[in-house]
Amino acid sequence: MSKPPPPPQPKPLDIEDLLKGAQLKGPALLFVGVVALITLNKSFYTVPAESEAVVLRFGRFHDKLDAGLRFKLPFADQVTLLPTKRQLKQEFGFGEAEAPVSFFGRHEYDPPEHGPERNMVTGDLNSASVEWVVQYRITDAKRYLFDVRDPDNTLRDLSESSMREVVGDRTVDEVITVGRQEIEAEVLVRLQRRCNEYELGITIDQVQLKNVNPPEPVQPSFNEVNQAQQEREKAINEANGEYNRAVPRARGEADQRIQAAQGYLDKRVNEAEGDVARFVALLVEYSKAPEITRARIFFETMVEVLPRVRGKTVVDARLKGLLPHLDLTPQPAGAQSR
Repeated sequence: MSKPPPPPQPKPLDIEDLLKGAQLKGPALLFVGVVALITLNKSFYTVPAESEAVVLRFGRFHDKLDAGLRFKLPFADQVTLLPTKRQLKQEFGFGEAEAPVSFFGRHEYDPPEHGPERNMVTGDLNSASVEWVVQYRITDAKRYLFDVRDPDNTLRDLSESSMREVVGDRTVDEVITVGRQEIEAEVLVRLQRRCNEYELGITIDQVQLKNVNPPEPVQPSFNEVNQAQQEREKAINEANGEYNRAVPRARGEADQRIQAAQGYLDKRVNEAEGDVARFVALLVEYSKAPEITRARIFFETMVEVLPRVRGKTVVDARLKGLLPHLDLTPQPAGAQSR
């Protein structure tokens, strides 16, 4: 039988080999630590109070998360933040110097397209320059991100289409003056219905008309017409004010005169009725005693008449030759009667 091979002898410890191994492991440990920090940093994120997080895991929809500190799988989850609790707006026909930027990085207005965007044709075949604002909220983040390719542009096209339809059903006077509120309400209803049909995940809060004017070439003439209409309304209001002042005054004076005439009529009627009643009573007494009644009437008449005569001469009917001896010269006032 052959002898088994002897067991291997342990290799003596070499200090140089240990140093070389430590030099190789140091960069590897540092690399691993850096990767771990990066991974940890990418695993946590914060959702702002006015936003909502949409999580995609390996490219597919996974969950929707509210505000707060959240965790995600590094290199597997993709998070998109949407301002679902904030009111957004789109401006049409005009734009501010620094308009807010949409989620897709495009400004919400395009200055070169302002002219074609706001120029519209009304129902009476006139032109009008319409500027308006649409205020909306993102109510379904999943639909907003995945059901429509570009929801901002889609909403913008739907808003312009709805406004042109509503303006095209009204006259230019209604669009510029009296029909603004009706137009805003109808555009809001139509736009919301179309957003629901397209499943944009958007709720329209308000449609507000801004400046609505005729086209620039005819704007001076239109302003003159408006000024003439305002002057006409002013003249009508002044005339109505004068009418409201003069007519009640004339009616009051007429009522006063009518009441005075009615009072005079009642007075005269009552006096006539009293005279008639007195005459009838006197006639009854006269028929009973004519001589006595005649004397009484004579004396009563004298009582009324004689105080009005300044000079009085009382003579007896049997006296003769009085006239030649009677002094007919006027007597001063207050002279005593004889």
